[in-house]
Amino acid sequence: MSMRTKRSVRAGQYAALLCYLVFLAFPFLWLVSTAFKPARELGSLHPTWIPQHPTLDNFRQAFDEQPLLRAAANSLGAALAAGLIAVLIATPMAYVMARHRGRLAKAATGWVVVSQAFPFVLLIIPLFLILKNLRLINTLGGLILVYVVWALPFALWMLVGYVRAVPAELEEAAAVDGAGRLRTLVSVTAPLLAPGIVATALFAFITAWNEFFFALVLLKTPEKQTLPVVLTHFLGAEGATDLGPLAAAAFLATLPSLVLFALIQRRITGGMLAGAVKN
Repeated sequence: MSMRTKRSVRAGQYAALLCYLVFLAFPFLWLVSTAFKPARELGSLHPTWIPQHPTLDNFRQAFDEQPLLRAAANSLGAALAAGLIAVLIATPMAYVMARHRGRLAKAATGWVVVSQAFPFVLLIIPLFLILKNLRLINTLGGLILVYVVWALPFALWMLVGYVRAVPAELEEAAAVDGAGRLRTLVSVTAPLLAPGIVATALFAFITAWNEFFFALVLLKTPEKQTLPVVLTHFLGAEGATDLGPLAAAAFLATLPSLVLFALIQRRITGGMLAGAVKN
């Protein structure tokens, strides 16, 4: 392949990447623009990218119309609990799956992959009945339980990659010194897994923070509803939308996910690639 052909191919790749980035960024940029536009500009027949008269009225109106702080607190509590519990359960399970590569570990890995193919609608009815029997309908505890179960497969997949990247020789050395399995996991492996554990917990947090469907079905009391559900209250009767406050509230709800993902995206990639490294 000639140098000129290589440059053309590379230019085409960069052009395709640029188009993809524009495609991904367009909704968020339009959301930010809408959040700062006054009502007059929102109803204009010739919308502009940049607000001509930026205003914070949409943010004030959003907080006046809906209990955003209470909903954010519900989402924060559910997301933090789900992330913490998912990591506490997934870490020892991932250790066993990574270190003991027998038929059971292979079956568990296959189940993790298959479970991700189940659609929400298929699960919601049996899930609702189970939570009803446990008296966890319309409770944040029931919602946290659902989030933990839903986050576990991907958390396991990530942590298995991190565990496999830890040299087994370190654990063998600890065993020679008299450390048991539990002591080795806590004192030797866990500190080395700290970056992966943090990344996995943050991923579970982001998943729970953004989740809408389960929260909509399982929570009925307004005081317990999460932020994604409360955002739908800006939609009025017959499809009428309070666009300005909705955009402002959605912008505020999106910020935590963007910030956290920016912090963990390299660690997520590292965890995915770690499992491909052969010790």
